[in-house]
Amino acid sequence: MTSFETGSLEEEAIDELDIAPADGWNALYLDGEWVPAGDRDGIDVENPATRRTLTSVPSATEADVDEAFAIAKSAQEDWAERPPQERAAVVSRVRDLVGEYADDLETLFAVECGGVELKAAFETELTQGTMEVGAGLAMRDGGRRTESVTPGKENLLVREPAGVVGVITPWNFPLYLTSRVVAPAIALGNSVVLKPDENTPLTGGLVLASLFEEAGLPDGVLNVVPGYGDEIGDHFSAHPTPSVMSFTGSSEVGRRVGQRAVGQFTEPALELGGNNAHVVLSDADLERAVDAGAFGSFTHQGQECISINRHLVHESLYDEYVAALAERAEELPIGDPREEGVLVGPVVNESQRDKIVGLIEETVEAGATVEVGATVEAGGDHDGLFVEPTVLSGVTNDMPIAANEHFGPVAPVIPFETDEEAVELANDTEYGLSGSVHSADVSRARDVADAMETGMVHINDQPLNDEPHVAFGGVGASGMGRYNDEWILDTLTTLKWISVQREPREYPY
Repeated sequence: MTSFETGSLEEEAIDELDIAPADGWNALYLDGEWVPAGDRDGIDVENPATRRTLTSVPSATEADVDEAFAIAKSAQEDWAERPPQERAAVVSRVRDLVGEYADDLETLFAVECGGVELKAAFETELTQGTMEVGAGLAMRDGGRRTESVTPGKENLLVREPAGVVGVITPWNFPLYLTSRVVAPAIALGNSVVLKPDENTPLTGGLVLASLFEEAGLPDGVLNVVPGYGDEIGDHFSAHPTPSVMSFTGSSEVGRRVGQRAVGQFTEPALELGGNNAHVVLSDADLERAVDAGAFGSFTHQGQECISINRHLVHESLYDEYVAALAERAEELPIGDPREEGVLVGPVVNESQRDKIVGLIEETVEAGATVEVGATVEAGGDHDGLFVEPTVLSGVTNDMPIAANEHFGPVAPVIPFETDEEAVELANDTEYGLSGSVHSADVSRARDVADAMETGMVHINDQPLNDEPHVAFGGVGASGMGRYNDEWILDTLTTLKWISVQREPREYPY
């Protein structure tokens, strides 16, 4: 494992990156203009590896939110009337710009959300993919003709843009999880008001504003209002203007966002938390299952809704699996994401660190054993945000680290006796986002996958999968609706029935 030392690399002046606006990031983006902070409070953008403040952005007010939605409403109709190929071209240009600014984005991913080089590559690729798929939707939003039970009538089903789309996005994969809504929304003729998470106002919001501005998006179609969730979140999610409210984040907050949106007859699209099980059956290839388990638990410090939250391993493989996974965890290089070869960076903030450490401590008190990890290193220029990849044995499904979404680099390993017990354990949660099953017998694995109550399951892999052309979403407390390709088309457009009576109709009176 590498040292926790940080600060040896010269930090980038992120206000001077090529991707940055001319006057830096300290502005809102409203009606195609970078609005200076003025007398608004600021949100400090801190590097979680060094705890240094890199820049500041304005903390938007409720009045700013109102203005942004008014601007978006005014701009939407004209944008929707533009030819679909024109709308698609703007989104496609942003896709190209993401590639052109890949080095700047890698820097921002590292210093804003602790993303290592591998994570930056994943996020850049996913963002470009969702831009490409989103642009393609512009040419696929037409309706269809259906037969009628009434003689001489023609039925037409026509898709129209939903209108204004409100978007609230998280800090863990900020650029991608924002783009997967913003790109198709704009391509389909909607306008957008975006509130990025306060931990990542740049990569979750203002970066997209800069990219779309350079791509030639008309003023007012995209507006970005960074702000603290506890200050403007309720006002944003209950705003009467948007037709759609998209939220990605915790189930607790998502429930509140959904309730407030529905109160305004706004359609919610919610992708929430997960407690994903990695099921290793008795005939699984142990090495392959461990490889997948390590990747699924420790990538981006486990800070993903589709990370492995629980490893369910057949009792005949349990000891070997625990030992092998612990060995893999101990070998992972930890440090500043800007250091070459680092695979595990810091968690995003103190609150996240305290939650992870607290769940580990409570689980050990309940009888689990730490096989490796579980230390938080303090000192230097940082504040102890590097949580070591941790493997816990002797865990039961009701222990805190397994019963809760820990969102950290922690791998609790739970034994089971039968396939039926594995399914019961996997389903013993309010969540239902993703999961994985390992077996040499694909039919057997498929039986288990079919019985798992989740929106997504991956056989002989791990849950950390997302492809922009495949439906993504969960059940239960993991959300409602589906993202990506044709499945988000239903959310971002409204289906209108238009009938044409071609011949005179006979009425009963």
